[in-house]
Amino acid sequence: MNVNGTVAEGFEPVREAFVRNFEVLGDRGAAVAVYRDGHRVVDLWGGTKDVDGTAPWERGTAQIVRSATKGVAAAVLLLLHQRGELDLDAPVGTYWPEYKAAGKERTLVRDLLAHRAGVPVLDRPLSPAEAADPDLGAAAVAAQAPVWEPGTEHGYHAQTYSWLTGELVRRVTGRPVGEWVAAEMAGPTGADLWLGLPQTETGRVGRVGPVEPPAEAGGLRTRPKRSVADAYADPDSLTRRAFAAITPLPDENDPAYRAAALPASNGIASADGLARFYASLIGEVDGATRLFTPETVELARGERSAGADRVLVVTTRFGLGYMLHGAASPLLSPGSFGHPGRGGALGFADPESGIAFGYVTNGFRKSVTADPRAQALVRAVRAVRETPPG
Repeated sequence: MNVNGTVAEGFEPVREAFVRNFEVLGDRGAAVAVYRDGHRVVDLWGGTKDVDGTAPWERGTAQIVRSATKGVAAAVLLLLHQRGELDLDAPVGTYWPEYKAAGKERTLVRDLLAHRAGVPVLDRPLSPAEAADPDLGAAAVAAQAPVWEPGTEHGYHAQTYSWLTGELVRRVTGRPVGEWVAAEMAGPTGADLWLGLPQTETGRVGRVGPVEPPAEAGGLRTRPKRSVADAYADPDSLTRRAFAAITPLPDENDPAYRAAALPASNGIASADGLARFYASLIGEVDGATRLFTPETVELARGERSAGADRVLVVTTRFGLGYMLHGAASPLLSPGSFGHPGRGGALGFADPESGIAFGYVTNGFRKSVTADPRAQALVRAVRAVRETPPG
């Protein structure tokens, strides 16, 4: 397998794991980037730009990262809190009065971030065109009755996180969330990251699609547990209904879908862009301003939800918008925080080691929180994270 790019001295095992992803785990096209203390130490790419094509993946090729977008959405709300514009302990209805309907008047902003809002489903799912309309999406979640008392339990808000976070940002700032991300985060940090892909960048983005994994590979689980599979198969389960809040599933290669801003699911990034974003949360990168203060980092990674997830049917841990280290989200260390994208992408930061990580791929698997290709790369980084940079 021809892999392009560079690794700093000591990070050679990451290259080996990346090559193995193609040779053993079936990657078609992918990239991985790692920063340490604000400096890029891994920058690798290989395979094809399109999952079903032949054109080579190039440096800077970007892909849709699905739920890894949630980590970007969470950063927006935490930065607004850091700037004194948003109170995490205030009811959501303080900023968005219509949200008080149907028993949700006591829902706090922090409940929304930590997947405790109780509205992971919509009684009437939205079509892809409706989902892309921020007014319709906001109206739908505002009218929805919670399926548990907000703040008492947690369950992954797979799709509704888009309209919950996007509308809150719009109410607080007066700007669409994608515009805010571009102006306040991606632009200042130089991260190749978009929430609402500009037409000028469409040529950089590859086609994505499903890929079938090997049954087992080197001890890594490549198929979901039976209980999880059963939950996805049951049309009445919270699992199935949460992911079906947009029905039918959107065509992720559709330019109209990519141009929309859905903070739960359709962010687009290069591997370097995703890693650079997380590096910027915990420190300066190439002289760019650090985004999170140390206090905000602690908010991001402080445990807010833990235990049985009502939607994912596994044990999960969340901070304020971020998945934390655990069985379902094996990041670098207990202090790391980030977010995977269903079936592939992963981005996270580990403040203790100064590591920031980004992996993107054009081939999506059935896994939700722990893709074996991303896991293999994280294990390689974990093995060398104590190695001084070259």
